Amino acid sequence: MPTNADFFQFSQWAAIATLVFGAIALLSFLFKWGIRFRLVGATGFLLVLTVGLFGLGVVPFTRTVIPGAVRYSTIYDSGADRVVIVVPQTITETELTATLQQAASNLFSPGRLSRGDDKLTIRARTILHPQPGISQPLYLGQIRRSLFIRDDDQMEIKLYPENFAQLPKSNAALLR
Repeated sequence: MPTNADFFQFSQWAAIATLVFGAIALLSFLFKWGIRFRLVGATGFLLVLTVGLFGLGVVPFTRTVIPGAVRYSTIYDSGADRVVIVVPQTITETELTATLQQAASNLFSPGRLSRGDDKLTIRARTILHPQPGISQPLYLGQIRRSLFIRDDDQMEIKLYPENFAQLPKSNAALLR
């Protein structure tokens, strides 16, 4: 998988190609070549490609891996300061702590909006089925981290032990 440095290199080559095509397009207008408008289109396409590659070089898209974390899915993201993830019913408290830390790292983005709060809140939930045809969301914990600092060492993790007690009995044996 290409890294950010690779995309910077790609954007440099695309910028050079854009300048070359731009120069050729300029020459085509001076000498009234028949393909001059096609060259303008190719130059415009290369310009868009260059900007896109540069953007991929700027934004890190690597994922953090925290030992002990389980797979989760993002089910709600306001694009600002609220995110909800879903975790399996078989999760333990230590796995949830690691999963919340991993989600806090992976979901950080400098482009998130601050709506009066400078913290990103990520809540973890699972779905219980107390009866056939009935689904009940059960929040197991949350993490609050800074919206502005990537390496936030002041993250606040809060678990809800009373909700862990409501998980199916096969999971309760794992918690002891």
